[in-house]
Amino acid sequence: MEKFFKLKENNTTVSTEIAAGITTFFAMSYIIAVNPSVLSATGMEWGAVFLATIIAAIIGTLIMGLFANVPYAQAPGMGLNAFFTYTVCFGLGFTWQQAMSMVFICGLLNILITVTKIRKVVIKAIPRSLQMAISGGIGAFIAYLGFLNVGVVQFSPDETQPALAVPGIAAFDTPVLWVFLIGLVLTIVLTVKNVRAGILIAIVLTTIIGIPFGVTRIGESISFTEAAAALPTTFGAIFTAEGLPSLFSDTAKIPLVLITIFSFSMSDTFDTIGTFIGTGRKSGIFSEEDERALEQNTGFKSKMDKALFADATATSIGAIFGTSNTTTYVESAAGIAAGGRTGLTSVITALCFALSAFLAPLVSAIPSAATAPVLVIVGCMMVSSFSDIDWNDLSEAIPAFFAGIFMAFCYSISYGIATGFISYCIVKVCKKEAKDIHPILVAVSFLFVLNFILQAFV
Repeated sequence: MEKFFKLKENNTTVSTEIAAGITTFFAMSYIIAVNPSVLSATGMEWGAVFLATIIAAIIGTLIMGLFANVPYAQAPGMGLNAFFTYTVCFGLGFTWQQAMSMVFICGLLNILITVTKIRKVVIKAIPRSLQMAISGGIGAFIAYLGFLNVGVVQFSPDETQPALAVPGIAAFDTPVLWVFLIGLVLTIVLTVKNVRAGILIAIVLTTIIGIPFGVTRIGESISFTEAAAALPTTFGAIFTAEGLPSLFSDTAKIPLVLITIFSFSMSDTFDTIGTFIGTGRKSGIFSEEDERALEQNTGFKSKMDKALFADATATSIGAIFGTSNTTTYVESAAGIAAGGRTGLTSVITALCFALSAFLAPLVSAIPSAATAPVLVIVGCMMVSSFSDIDWNDLSEAIPAFFAGIFMAFCYSISYGIATGFISYCIVKVCKKEAKDIHPILVAVSFLFVLNFILQAFV
């Protein structure tokens, strides 16, 4: 195990990696119940999506751990599943089989741009100030996610303008918020005291404390046998007449199909790039050797190469089983903060997902009030990257604001990166420094602008 995962080289131990893997799983385990709830609205079998979600998470996370040897977990992405259901199926009128076929093609496209080094070239083209902004922005996004998960931040309708909502802090008058506050204090104390596996301990203790408050309770779920019986309804559905053949049968819809695949791919790609830059750079998982490897054009010679390829393969695999885009989870930052540095962390997370298929009611008992405090504190740790940005220089501050702070405002990693890239190009052109903009950054910014235009008019 030491030789395979290079634990000493990465300054970690088996026990630390195990604790980190379990921490990552707890931080993202909500997807097991949430993803089937979102996708089943399209007519898919809840049990089939439930099992497909777990299988996609297991396979994707194992590839990440065993092939790339990095502590990242994968699962069907939130936001991308909502786009699948509410935009592609309900808004554009595609069937779930057609939408799943588009996800499959998106995965193949991601593999292509990874193998041809396009993803690496994009990362290399991002200026350091924007990289630091993305890293800090991921932190703000994670913390905001934690607050939203328990309802600390609430939105009140504006009666004068019903389409708008005003954010505000909730009244701490519910058991969920009380347990969250207790968990937040526990997490702060254990983290500041540098207690070994403190983040995992905080999750477990907060879960136990939630029992008398009625916050922690055994969830309702179907059995593994029932889920397995439903899986054939989604497994391989993309290869039936209702899938890929149906997707391209109407020539009038082909432009819309291509636009939708492009939107899937853009969001998937830049969510992943943002997560790797935001967490890997800060923790040292991706070293200077990985930076130099970005300039090489042959083989998979670095952890970054392998991690990007592992992420690219997961989406197509998930689509075959019957779930929307599988992506690298930003909640992996919780495990990294707990000390995870190698693929052993990912292997442990994958094993937890495997067990969850048989213990769904117990896994779903972990309340968001127990995991939200961890996300808040991890976010707090990550925003320190903002200190590397010269905020007194508006040419740096403006793109950094959009790439970082706006990421949390619009609740999207990829949209934060998009507005950061676009504003960076605008600033450089205004300063007559257009020659300093990497051509790849110009091309990607143009594609983002095109994506926004298409979403506005399609």
